[in-house]
Amino acid sequence: MNKVADIGLIGLAVMGENLILNIESRGFTVACFNRSVEKVDLFMSGRGKGRNFIGCHSLEELVNSLATPRKIMMMVRAGKAIDELMNSLLPLLQPGDILIDGGNSYYADTTRRCQAASATGVLFVGAGVSGGEEGALTGPSIMPGGSAAAWHEIKPIFQAIAAKVADNSPCCEWIGPEGSGHFVKMVHNGIEYGDMQLVSEAYHLMSQGLGMNTGAMQQVFKTWNQGILDSYLIEITADIMGKIDPDTGHPVVDVILDTAGQKGTGKWTSQVGLDLGVAIPQIAEAVFARCISAVKTERVDAGEQLRGPRGGFKGEHDTFISQLHDAVYAAKICSYAQGFQMLRVASRENNWGLKLGDIALMWRGGCIIRARFLDDIKRAFTAQPDLPNLLLAPFFNEALANAQQAWRQVVKTAIDLGIPTPAMSTALTYYDSYRSARLPANLLQAMRDYFGAHTYERIDRPRGEFFHTNWTGTGGDTASTTYNA
Repeated sequence: MNKVADIGLIGLAVMGENLILNIESRGFTVACFNRSVEKVDLFMSGRGKGRNFIGCHSLEELVNSLATPRKIMMMVRAGKAIDELMNSLLPLLQPGDILIDGGNSYYADTTRRCQAASATGVLFVGAGVSGGEEGALTGPSIMPGGSAAAWHEIKPIFQAIAAKVADNSPCCEWIGPEGSGHFVKMVHNGIEYGDMQLVSEAYHLMSQGLGMNTGAMQQVFKTWNQGILDSYLIEITADIMGKIDPDTGHPVVDVILDTAGQKGTGKWTSQVGLDLGVAIPQIAEAVFARCISAVKTERVDAGEQLRGPRGGFKGEHDTFISQLHDAVYAAKICSYAQGFQMLRVASRENNWGLKLGDIALMWRGGCIIRARFLDDIKRAFTAQPDLPNLLLAPFFNEALANAQQAWRQVVKTAIDLGIPTPAMSTALTYYDSYRSARLPANLLQAMRDYFGAHTYERIDRPRGEFFHTNWTGTGGDTASTTYNA
């Protein structure tokens, strides 16, 4: 073989094909392979024609085409496919070679794969890649973690292809050990779920509550994207509002069935939040919102049988739009606060040493949740690296104080109109819960002790001392072991 490739890539679906074009455009020679080898030939005679690619028809051919230490990036479906591909590749590799999983893998699987590869001397990297099809081609946000010895080898390629922000810094840095890179990508996707639900709720209130058409809503979203809500999702929502369906002449968004799909990362985030004991209700509600959207037939039937408010909006439209802007901003802050709190707890539990401010910087470009206020998040963690919650940072504390009245009014209006706002209202509940010095959990714990002798702590005794009351007089003094699942 005449040419030697700098890196190999396996998997020529949408993300893989666009990523490989990005890598080659930065001056690297790339070898490519796909399980359906005819796809390799189609690529080489199509988008890859005349460029620095080496099309391979077997894994052996791919491995032999690479400069050492070999670097191979797998862009295939998460789960069993990664394990099968990894099992086929490891016997072909040598100690010091590098395997990279660039898919949306579950972080615990990445930790397991790191350990399995390490036993053979191969370095394993789990790299979260965000930005979708366009980002993969022009510059994604990349979140690599795993075997640290691999970083100096893959850094030149990853930082060359990553998105760049205003100061030309790449949206890619080493995250940490084991599955930390994929964990950060998972939380990114959880925040993305919350963000998308918030924007959708704003659309719902404008379209169904105020009766606005897509042209008017497009102008609102365009205006919002010029200020503190400047973000990728607001930007594309404005674009979506302006797209007309050629078959019907109606806006495309109006002819799309109102059922949303999901690939699992939001669900993973919610489940892991429960495992870690971290409150991320806004992210979980965004997942549940997609679940309830899926039961379309049931909702249509329920709409004919279940009663709700029938009155229309009675207020001043421009005032409400301004309030809605502030409500979206405040709820968005809460979504990021929950995500970063989850990162903080996971870092402590797994001894990952995550740098939360640096993660915020990596999300400023390329990724789906890129937004103007990520710079403010970076500043918050720079000023206070051990900040327990973004809501306590002076900048966000003040922002929420300024938005709070409008936020509450929007939630009240949504309730009066019977329009569901699960993310927006749950964010407000999260805010009110977090700022409450006393919650009714004392009664909850009393009930647990009453029926299960689960014990409780007292306000007049040191933390860590547990007590049990014989509530009925017949229960005895034996108490259950105290633990938190």
